[in-house]
Amino acid sequence: MWLRVRCGVEPKTLVALALVLLVAVGFAAYHFWTARPQGVAVPSAQGATEGASARPREGSGAPAVAGGVPAASPGASSGKRLVVDVSGKVRDPGVHHLPAGSRVADALDAAGGLRKGADTSELNQARLLVDGEQIVVGEPGKGGAAAAPPPGAASAGGAAAGGAGGASGAPVSLSSATPEQLETLPGVGPVLAQHIVDYRTEHGGFTSVDQLKEVNGIGEKRFADIQPQVTP
Repeated sequence: MWLRVRCGVEPKTLVALALVLLVAVGFAAYHFWTARPQGVAVPSAQGATEGASARPREGSGAPAVAGGVPAASPGASSGKRLVVDVSGKVRDPGVHHLPAGSRVADALDAAGGLRKGADTSELNQARLLVDGEQIVVGEPGKGGAAAAPPPGAASAGGAAAGGAGGASGAPVSLSSATPEQLETLPGVGPVLAQHIVDYRTEHGGFTSVDQLKEVNGIGEKRFADIQPQVTP
């Protein structure tokens, strides 16, 4: 009655106005609460280090890791093998299969070892094998090589017959020649000869003479001098 008399406002209008104000206050409080700043937890240094070690560095070529343990390299389980022919004065001559990276000594072991009277004085048993080569073990007084080894065969001195002609005029085989034979090529010294051997070991031999351009230390001029005197 007092409000009606003094302000001319009906009770119903006053109640409706109060409800509107209450809803407005509640809406404002809701927006204020949802828009307040949120705290962000900082990751621990140990967790960040573990996360970084579990991911390979971009562009590094490192294999992916799982649980902090490096995954196996694709080439590690590929099991590439070399096929070599060992003949001459060995107990088990013939074709033998050896793991990649094997040396002449491994090929002799695979062939059952040397027979009595075999000459190894000129045989480089530490030389890395090349897929498809032939090793011929000879007798004393014959240069460590069996008589008339077939083309492409490596003599017991570690030389391939296909690459033995550096001085005689026959082309030198890039895939089977020894460092000493490679040094007979024009402009090739001990260091460059070793670069050629390292390249063919890494790439499994030469399939083209043009690959010689990819060897460290061989430019266009030197390649032009060497090209007529070599074969893959």
